[in-house]
Amino acid sequence: MFYFYILKCKDGTLYSGSTNDLKLREQKHNSGKGSKYVFTRGGGKVVYSEKFRSWGKTLRREAEVKKWARIKKLNLIKTKKQAP
Repeated sequence: MFYFYILKCKDGTLYSGSTNDLKLREQKHNSGKGSKYVFTRGGGKVVYSEKFRSWGKTLRREAEVKKWARIKKLNLIKTKKQAP
């Protein structure tokens, strides 16, 4: 399975990404081995995720959501099932 996720950084910003292991990806972000963006903001926590069977569909969803305004992403986080 593959996951699209939104991570809330410690400074309040949102980061969108894709992975095949949510827990490991969050750990990598927080240890400095994930993205430079998240690491420079003090790490963060996955606050939303969606599961996909196809890596391609996961990446398309990530690209779609990355274009959204912050308020639309926050509404998605509030209205959909939360990350485990």
